[in-house]
Amino acid sequence: MTASSRVYLSPRVLPLLVLGFASGLPLALTGGTLQAWATIDGVSLQNIGFLTLIGTAYTLKFLWAPLVDRYSFPFLGRRRSWIFLTQLMLAACIAAMGLYSPGTHLLPLALLAVLVAFLSATQDIAFDAYSTDVLRSEERAAGAAVKVLGYRLAMIVSGGLALILADQWFGWGNTYFLMGAFMAVCSLATVLAPEPEVVAAPPRSLAVAVVEPLAEFFRRKGALTILLLIVLYKLGDAFAGALSTTFLLRGAGFTGTEVGAVNKVFGLAATIVGALAGGTIMARMGLYRSLMWFGLLQAVSNFGYWVLAVTPPHLYSMGAVVMLENLCGGLGTAAFVALLMALCRQEFSATQFALLSALSAVGRTYLAGPLTPPLVEWLGWPGFFVVTVFIALPGLVLLYFRRNEIRALDSDR
Repeated sequence: MTASSRVYLSPRVLPLLVLGFASGLPLALTGGTLQAWATIDGVSLQNIGFLTLIGTAYTLKFLWAPLVDRYSFPFLGRRRSWIFLTQLMLAACIAAMGLYSPGTHLLPLALLAVLVAFLSATQDIAFDAYSTDVLRSEERAAGAAVKVLGYRLAMIVSGGLALILADQWFGWGNTYFLMGAFMAVCSLATVLAPEPEVVAAPPRSLAVAVVEPLAEFFRRKGALTILLLIVLYKLGDAFAGALSTTFLLRGAGFTGTEVGAVNKVFGLAATIVGALAGGTIMARMGLYRSLMWFGLLQAVSNFGYWVLAVTPPHLYSMGAVVMLENLCGGLGTAAFVALLMALCRQEFSATQFALLSALSAVGRTYLAGPLTPPLVEWLGWPGFFVVTVFIALPGLVLLYFRRNEIRALDSDR
Protein backbone atom coordinates (compact mmCIF):
# COMPACT_ATOMS: atom_id res chain seq x y z
CA MET A 1 0.00 0.00 0.00
CA THR A 2 1.41 3.37 -1.01
CA ALA A 3 1.71 6.31 1.37
CA SER A 4 -0.98 8.18 -0.56
CA SER A 5 -3.35 5.21 -0.09
CA ARG A 6 -2.56 4.74 3.59
CA VAL A 7 -4.02 8.18 4.30
CA TYR A 8 -7.48 6.59 4.06
CA LEU A 9 -6.69 4.51 7.15
CA SER A 10 -5.80 7.58 9.21
CA PRO A 11 -7.77 7.75 12.48
CA ARG A 12 -8.89 11.23 11.42
CA VAL A 13 -10.07 10.15 7.94
CA LEU A 14 -11.67 6.73 8.47
CA PRO A 15 -14.47 7.85 10.86
CA LEU A 16 -15.65 10.33 8.20
CA LEU A 17 -17.03 7.37 6.22
CA VAL A 18 -19.63 6.62 8.90
CA LEU A 19 -20.21 10.28 9.70
CA GLY A 20 -20.69 10.96 5.97
CA PHE A 21 -23.20 8.10 5.88
CA ALA A 22 -25.11 9.69 8.78
CA SER A 23 -25.03 13.03 6.95
CA GLY A 24 -26.57 11.58 3.79
CA LEU A 25 -29.13 9.23 5.35
CA PRO A 26 -31.97 11.70 6.15
CA LEU A 27 -32.05 13.47 2.77
CA ALA A 28 -33.98 10.85 0.79
CA LEU A 29 -36.14 9.95 3.80
CA THR A 30 -37.58 13.48 3.70
CA GLY A 31 -37.35 13.76 -0.09
CA GLY A 32 -37.70 11.09 -2.77
CA THR A 33 -38.50 8.18 -0.45
CA LEU A 34 -41.17 10.16 1.38
CA GLN A 35 -42.66 11.25 -1.95
CA ALA A 36 -42.77 7.63 -3.12
CA TRP A 37 -44.55 6.62 0.09
CA ALA A 38 -47.06 9.45 -0.32
CA THR A 39 -47.65 8.50 -3.97
CA ILE A 40 -48.32 4.85 -3.11
CA ASP A 41 -50.67 5.97 -0.31
CA GLY A 42 -52.74 7.97 -2.79
CA VAL A 43 -51.83 11.49 -1.66
CA SER A 44 -52.83 14.17 -4.19
CA LEU A 45 -50.22 15.49 -6.60
CA GLN A 46 -50.62 19.00 -5.18
CA ASN A 47 -49.85 17.84 -1.64
CA ILE A 48 -46.90 15.79 -2.87
CA GLY A 49 -45.62 18.95 -4.54
CA PHE A 50 -45.73 20.78 -1.19
CA LEU A 51 -43.53 18.05 0.31
CA THR A 52 -40.64 19.30 -1.82
CA LEU A 53 -40.50 22.39 0.43
CA ILE A 54 -39.34 20.19 3.31
CA GLY A 55 -35.74 20.42 2.08
CA THR A 56 -35.60 24.23 2.48
CA ALA A 57 -33.53 23.81 5.65
CA TYR A 58 -30.58 22.53 3.63
CA THR A 59 -30.36 25.74 1.60
CA LEU A 60 -30.83 28.05 4.60
CA LYS A 61 -28.54 26.29 7.09
CA PHE A 62 -25.98 29.12 6.99
CA LEU A 63 -28.50 31.24 8.94
CA TRP A 64 -28.03 29.26 12.17
CA ALA A 65 -24.46 28.06 11.53
CA PRO A 66 -23.09 30.83 13.83
CA LEU A 67 -24.90 29.15 16.74
CA VAL A 68 -22.88 25.99 16.11
CA ASP A 69 -19.67 28.05 16.04
CA ARG A 70 -20.49 29.98 19.21
CA TYR A 71 -22.02 27.35 21.49
CA SER A 72 -21.13 23.78 22.41
CA PHE A 73 -22.08 21.20 25.00
CA PRO A 74 -19.96 19.98 27.95
CA PHE A 75 -19.09 16.60 26.40
CA LEU A 76 -17.41 15.19 23.26
CA GLY A 77 -15.86 18.50 22.28
CA ARG A 78 -17.03 21.54 20.38
CA ARG A 79 -18.12 19.82 17.12
CA ARG A 80 -18.83 16.21 18.06
CA SER A 81 -21.28 17.20 20.78
CA TRP A 82 -23.50 18.86 18.16
CA ILE A 83 -23.14 15.89 15.80
CA PHE A 84 -23.94 13.36 18.53
CA LEU A 85 -27.03 15.18 19.83
CA THR A 86 -28.47 15.77 16.37
CA GLN A 87 -27.87 12.13 15.46
CA LEU A 88 -29.78 10.90 18.51
CA MET A 89 -32.65 13.31 17.81
CA LEU A 90 -32.63 12.29 14.14
CA ALA A 91 -32.81 8.61 15.10
CA ALA A 92 -35.87 9.29 17.25
CA CYS A 93 -37.61 11.54 14.70
CA ILE A 94 -36.98 9.26 11.72
CA ALA A 95 -38.36 6.33 13.68
CA ALA A 96 -41.35 8.47 14.74
CA MET A 97 -42.14 9.10 11.05
CA GLY A 98 -42.83 5.38 10.81
CA LEU A 99 -45.75 5.77 13.25
CA TYR A 100 -47.78 7.76 10.72
CA SER A 101 -49.09 7.21 7.21
CA PRO A 102 -49.18 9.97 4.57
CA GLY A 103 -52.60 8.79 3.40
CA THR A 104 -54.23 9.42 6.79
CA HIS A 105 -51.83 11.61 8.81
CA LEU A 106 -50.01 13.71 6.25
CA LEU A 107 -49.71 16.89 8.37
CA PRO A 108 -47.98 15.36 11.44
CA LEU A 109 -45.77 13.28 9.14
CA ALA A 110 -44.80 16.37 7.13
CA LEU A 111 -44.04 18.33 10.32
CA LEU A 112 -41.81 15.51 11.53
CA ALA A 113 -40.07 15.52 8.15
CA VAL A 114 -39.46 19.29 8.48
CA LEU A 115 -37.90 18.66 11.91
CA VAL A 116 -35.77 15.85 10.47
CA ALA A 117 -34.56 18.15 7.67
CA PHE A 118 -33.70 20.90 10.19
CA LEU A 119 -31.79 18.48 12.43
CA SER A 120 -30.06 16.96 9.42
CA ALA A 121 -28.96 20.38 8.14
CA THR A 122 -27.64 21.18 11.64
CA GLN A 123 -25.76 17.87 11.69
CA ASP A 124 -24.26 18.82 8.31
CA ILE A 125 -23.09 22.18 9.70
CA ALA A 126 -21.31 20.49 12.62
CA PHE A 127 -19.97 17.62 10.51
CA ASP A 128 -18.50 19.92 7.86
CA ALA A 129 -16.90 22.00 10.61
CA TYR A 130 -15.55 18.89 12.34
CA SER A 131 -14.00 17.46 9.18
CA THR A 132 -12.48 20.87 8.42
CA ASP A 133 -11.00 21.09 11.93
CA VAL A 134 -9.78 17.50 12.39
CA LEU A 135 -7.98 16.84 9.09
CA ARG A 136 -4.37 17.72 8.50
CA SER A 137 -3.67 19.57 5.25
CA GLU A 138 -2.35 16.41 3.56
CA GLU A 139 -5.52 14.54 4.58
CA ARG A 140 -8.11 16.99 3.23
CA ALA A 141 -8.44 15.34 -0.18
CA ALA A 142 -8.82 11.85 1.28
CA GLY A 143 -11.25 13.19 3.88
CA ALA A 144 -13.34 14.87 1.19
CA ALA A 145 -13.38 11.63 -0.83
CA VAL A 146 -14.45 9.54 2.16
CA LYS A 147 -17.20 12.02 2.99
CA VAL A 148 -18.53 11.73 -0.58
CA LEU A 149 -18.37 7.92 -0.41
CA GLY A 150 -20.28 7.75 2.90
CA TYR A 151 -22.88 10.23 1.66
CA ARG A 152 -23.44 8.31 -1.59
CA LEU A 153 -23.78 4.99 0.21
CA ALA A 154 -26.38 6.54 2.50
CA MET A 155 -28.33 7.77 -0.53
CA ILE A 156 -28.44 4.19 -1.84
CA VAL A 157 -29.64 2.86 1.51
CA SER A 158 -32.27 5.54 2.22
CA GLY A 159 -33.28 5.81 -1.44
CA GLY A 160 -33.26 2.64 -3.50
CA LEU A 161 -32.83 0.07 -0.71
CA ALA A 162 -35.53 1.69 1.45
CA LEU A 163 -38.05 1.44 -1.42
CA ILE A 164 -37.26 -2.25 -1.89
CA LEU A 165 -37.48 -3.00 1.85
CA ALA A 166 -40.76 -1.13 2.18
CA ASP A 167 -42.30 -2.82 -0.85
CA GLN A 168 -41.04 -6.37 -0.42
CA TRP A 169 -40.21 -6.95 3.22
CA PHE A 170 -41.04 -4.61 6.08
CA GLY A 171 -43.64 -2.08 4.97
CA TRP A 172 -43.11 1.68 5.19
CA GLY A 173 -43.40 2.13 8.93
CA ASN A 174 -40.89 -0.57 9.83
CA THR A 175 -38.51 0.66 7.13
CA TYR A 176 -38.41 4.08 8.78
CA PHE A 177 -37.86 2.39 12.17
CA LEU A 178 -34.87 0.60 10.61
CA MET A 179 -33.46 3.84 9.17
CA GLY A 180 -33.76 5.43 12.61
CA ALA A 181 -31.80 2.50 14.05
CA PHE A 182 -29.09 3.00 11.42
CA MET A 183 -28.75 6.62 12.54
CA ALA A 184 -28.49 5.58 16.18
CA VAL A 185 -25.67 3.17 15.32
CA CYS A 186 -23.85 5.95 13.46
CA SER A 187 -23.75 7.99 16.66
CA LEU A 188 -21.29 5.41 18.07
CA ALA A 189 -18.78 6.51 15.43
CA THR A 190 -19.17 10.08 16.66
CA VAL A 191 -18.23 8.98 20.19
CA LEU A 192 -15.18 7.09 18.92
CA ALA A 193 -13.98 9.77 16.47
CA PRO A 194 -10.94 11.77 17.63
CA GLU A 195 -10.86 15.40 18.61
CA PRO A 196 -8.90 17.85 16.42
CA GLU A 197 -5.22 18.07 17.31
CA VAL A 198 -5.58 21.84 17.68
CA VAL A 199 -8.84 23.07 19.22
CA ALA A 200 -9.65 26.70 18.48
CA ALA A 201 -11.51 28.80 21.02
CA PRO A 202 -15.11 29.63 20.05
CA PRO A 203 -16.09 33.22 19.21
CA ARG A 204 -16.50 35.43 22.26
CA SER A 205 -20.14 36.21 21.53
CA LEU A 206 -22.91 35.37 19.11
CA ALA A 207 -22.47 38.76 17.46
CA VAL A 208 -18.82 37.95 16.77
CA ALA A 209 -19.85 34.50 15.48
CA VAL A 210 -22.20 36.17 12.97
CA VAL A 211 -20.00 39.06 11.80
CA GLU A 212 -16.39 37.90 12.15
CA PRO A 213 -16.50 34.88 9.74
CA LEU A 214 -17.36 37.24 6.89
CA ALA A 215 -15.05 40.01 8.09
CA GLU A 216 -12.14 37.58 8.48
CA PHE A 217 -12.67 36.14 5.00
CA PHE A 218 -12.88 39.52 3.26
CA ARG A 219 -9.69 40.71 4.96
CA ARG A 220 -7.80 38.09 2.96
CA LYS A 221 -5.97 38.99 -0.24
CA GLY A 222 -8.07 38.24 -3.32
CA ALA A 223 -11.16 37.29 -1.29
CA LEU A 224 -13.65 38.39 -3.96
CA THR A 225 -11.91 36.47 -6.72
CA ILE A 226 -11.78 33.35 -4.52
CA LEU A 227 -15.54 33.63 -4.02
CA LEU A 228 -15.98 34.00 -7.77
CA LEU A 229 -13.81 30.92 -8.26
CA ILE A 230 -16.13 28.93 -6.00
CA VAL A 231 -19.09 29.89 -8.20
CA LEU A 232 -17.30 29.23 -11.50
CA TYR A 233 -15.20 26.12 -10.83
CA LYS A 234 -17.93 23.52 -11.42
CA LEU A 235 -20.17 25.70 -13.59
CA GLY A 236 -19.51 23.82 -16.83
CA ASP A 237 -20.24 20.57 -15.02
CA ALA A 238 -23.46 22.07 -13.65
CA PHE A 239 -24.66 23.15 -17.10
CA ALA A 240 -23.87 19.75 -18.63
CA GLY A 241 -25.70 17.93 -15.86
CA ALA A 242 -28.73 20.22 -15.54
CA LEU A 243 -30.79 18.40 -18.18
CA SER A 244 -28.62 15.32 -18.70
CA THR A 245 -31.44 12.88 -17.97
CA THR A 246 -33.80 14.74 -20.30
CA PHE A 247 -31.11 14.67 -22.99
CA LEU A 248 -30.53 10.94 -22.65
CA LEU A 249 -34.27 10.27 -22.92
CA ARG A 250 -35.36 12.83 -25.53
CA GLY A 251 -32.20 13.95 -27.26
CA ALA A 252 -30.29 10.65 -27.48
CA GLY A 253 -33.31 8.33 -27.63
CA PHE A 254 -32.61 5.92 -24.76
CA THR A 255 -35.40 4.29 -22.74
CA GLY A 256 -36.15 5.12 -19.12
CA THR A 257 -35.01 1.67 -18.03
CA GLU A 258 -31.68 2.05 -19.84
CA VAL A 259 -31.06 5.50 -18.42
CA GLY A 260 -32.01 4.46 -14.88
CA ALA A 261 -29.86 1.35 -14.90
CA VAL A 262 -26.78 3.06 -16.37
CA ASN A 263 -27.06 6.16 -14.18
CA LYS A 264 -27.55 4.16 -10.99
CA VAL A 265 -24.91 1.50 -11.66
CA PHE A 266 -22.21 3.12 -13.80
CA GLY A 267 -22.82 6.70 -12.67
CA LEU A 268 -22.75 5.98 -8.95
CA ALA A 269 -19.79 3.59 -9.17
CA ALA A 270 -17.78 6.04 -11.25
CA THR A 271 -18.49 8.95 -8.87
CA ILE A 272 -17.27 6.89 -5.91
CA VAL A 273 -14.15 5.71 -7.76
CA GLY A 274 -13.47 9.25 -8.93
CA ALA A 275 -13.77 10.68 -5.42
CA LEU A 276 -11.47 8.04 -3.89
CA ALA A 277 -8.96 8.33 -6.73
CA GLY A 278 -9.08 12.11 -6.34
CA GLY A 279 -8.09 11.83 -2.70
CA THR A 280 -5.13 9.59 -3.54
CA ILE A 281 -3.94 11.74 -6.44
CA MET A 282 -4.27 14.97 -4.47
CA ALA A 283 -2.03 13.60 -1.74
CA ARG A 284 0.74 13.54 -4.37
CA MET A 285 -0.08 16.51 -6.60
CA GLY A 286 -1.23 19.07 -4.06
CA LEU A 287 -4.37 21.19 -4.06
CA TYR A 288 -3.69 23.64 -6.91
CA ARG A 289 -2.44 21.12 -9.49
CA SER A 290 -5.30 18.75 -8.65
CA LEU A 291 -7.90 21.48 -9.02
CA MET A 292 -6.44 22.45 -12.40
CA TRP A 293 -6.10 18.94 -13.84
CA PHE A 294 -9.43 17.71 -12.47
CA GLY A 295 -11.12 20.89 -13.71
CA LEU A 296 -9.73 20.28 -17.21
CA LEU A 297 -10.94 16.68 -17.11
CA GLN A 298 -14.40 17.85 -15.99
CA ALA A 299 -14.56 20.22 -18.95
CA VAL A 300 -13.30 17.76 -21.57
CA SER A 301 -15.60 14.98 -20.33
CA ASN A 302 -18.60 17.05 -21.49
CA PHE A 303 -17.58 16.21 -25.06
CA GLY A 304 -18.88 12.73 -24.33
CA TYR A 305 -22.43 14.04 -24.35
CA TRP A 306 -21.69 15.71 -27.70
CA VAL A 307 -20.70 12.28 -29.06
CA LEU A 308 -24.01 10.82 -27.87
CA ALA A 309 -25.88 13.72 -29.47
CA VAL A 310 -24.38 13.12 -32.94
CA THR A 311 -24.31 9.29 -33.02
CA PRO A 312 -27.08 6.64 -32.98
CA PRO A 313 -28.12 5.47 -29.48
CA HIS A 314 -26.07 2.58 -28.16
CA LEU A 315 -26.14 1.31 -24.59
CA TYR A 316 -22.38 0.78 -24.41
CA SER A 317 -21.60 4.29 -25.60
CA MET A 318 -24.00 5.77 -23.04
CA GLY A 319 -22.39 3.66 -20.30
CA ALA A 320 -18.93 4.85 -21.30
CA VAL A 321 -19.97 8.53 -21.41
CA VAL A 322 -21.86 8.41 -18.11
CA MET A 323 -18.95 6.62 -16.45
CA LEU A 324 -16.39 9.10 -17.79
CA GLU A 325 -18.46 12.16 -16.85
CA ASN A 326 -19.16 10.90 -13.32
CA LEU A 327 -15.56 9.78 -12.83
CA CYS A 328 -14.25 13.22 -13.75
CA GLY A 329 -17.01 14.87 -11.72
CA GLY A 330 -16.01 12.78 -8.69
CA LEU A 331 -12.38 13.85 -9.07
CA GLY A 332 -13.44 17.49 -9.27
CA THR A 333 -15.79 17.19 -6.31
CA ALA A 334 -13.08 15.73 -4.06
CA ALA A 335 -10.72 18.58 -4.93
CA PHE A 336 -13.44 21.21 -4.60
CA VAL A 337 -14.57 20.02 -1.15
CA ALA A 338 -10.91 19.98 -0.09
CA LEU A 339 -10.65 23.60 -1.29
CA LEU A 340 -13.69 24.64 0.76
CA MET A 341 -12.23 22.99 3.87
CA ALA A 342 -8.86 24.65 3.30
CA LEU A 343 -10.49 28.08 3.02
CA CYS A 344 -12.16 27.84 6.45
CA ARG A 345 -10.58 29.11 9.65
CA GLN A 346 -11.03 26.70 12.53
CA GLU A 347 -12.76 29.10 14.93
CA PHE A 348 -15.40 29.92 12.29
CA SER A 349 -15.40 26.69 10.26
CA ALA A 350 -19.12 25.95 10.78
CA THR A 351 -20.28 29.32 9.48
CA GLN A 352 -17.65 29.72 6.78
CA PHE A 353 -18.16 26.24 5.32
CA ALA A 354 -21.94 26.68 5.35
CA LEU A 355 -21.63 30.02 3.55
CA LEU A 356 -19.08 28.76 1.02
CA SER A 357 -21.06 25.62 0.24
CA ALA A 358 -24.22 27.71 -0.21
CA LEU A 359 -22.28 29.99 -2.57
CA SER A 360 -21.08 26.97 -4.53
CA ALA A 361 -24.71 26.13 -5.32
CA VAL A 362 -25.38 29.55 -6.88
CA GLY A 363 -24.15 28.55 -10.32
CA ARG A 364 -26.10 25.29 -10.34
CA THR A 365 -29.32 26.78 -8.99
CA TYR A 366 -29.51 30.27 -10.46
CA LEU A 367 -27.46 29.97 -13.67
CA ALA A 368 -27.41 26.40 -14.97
CA GLY A 369 -31.01 25.63 -14.07
CA PRO A 370 -32.73 28.62 -15.70
CA LEU A 371 -30.32 29.11 -18.65
CA THR A 372 -29.90 25.54 -19.88
CA PRO A 373 -33.36 25.18 -21.56
CA PRO A 374 -33.07 28.34 -23.73
CA LEU A 375 -29.48 27.45 -24.65
CA VAL A 376 -30.58 23.98 -25.78
CA GLU A 377 -33.45 25.47 -27.81
CA TRP A 378 -31.07 27.96 -29.44
CA LEU A 379 -28.05 25.75 -30.06
CA GLY A 380 -29.48 22.24 -30.14
CA TRP A 381 -28.05 19.44 -28.00
CA PRO A 382 -24.71 19.03 -29.86
CA GLY A 383 -23.96 22.77 -29.85
CA PHE A 384 -25.01 23.10 -26.23
CA PHE A 385 -22.59 20.45 -24.97
CA VAL A 386 -19.73 22.05 -26.88
CA VAL A 387 -20.57 25.37 -25.19
CA THR A 388 -20.52 23.73 -21.73
CA VAL A 389 -16.82 22.98 -22.26
CA PHE A 390 -16.14 26.69 -22.79
CA ILE A 391 -18.34 27.62 -19.81
CA ALA A 392 -15.87 25.69 -17.65
CA LEU A 393 -12.84 27.66 -18.86
CA PRO A 394 -13.29 30.99 -16.97
CA GLY A 395 -13.11 29.13 -13.67
CA LEU A 396 -9.84 27.48 -14.70
CA VAL A 397 -8.37 30.80 -15.89
CA LEU A 398 -9.29 32.39 -12.56
CA LEU A 399 -7.79 29.39 -10.74
CA TYR A 400 -4.52 29.98 -12.60
CA PHE A 401 -4.39 33.65 -11.56
CA ARG A 402 -5.08 32.72 -7.93
CA ARG A 403 -2.58 29.83 -7.92
CA ASN A 404 -0.31 31.38 -5.29
CA GLU A 405 -3.15 31.73 -2.77
CA ILE A 406 -4.31 28.15 -3.47
CA ARG A 407 -0.78 26.73 -3.10
CA ALA A 408 -0.42 28.57 0.21
CA LEU A 409 -3.43 26.66 1.56
CA ASP A 410 -1.51 23.37 1.30
CA SER A 411 0.94 24.56 3.96
CA ASP A 412 -1.68 26.27 6.09
CA ARG A 413 -1.30 23.81 8.89
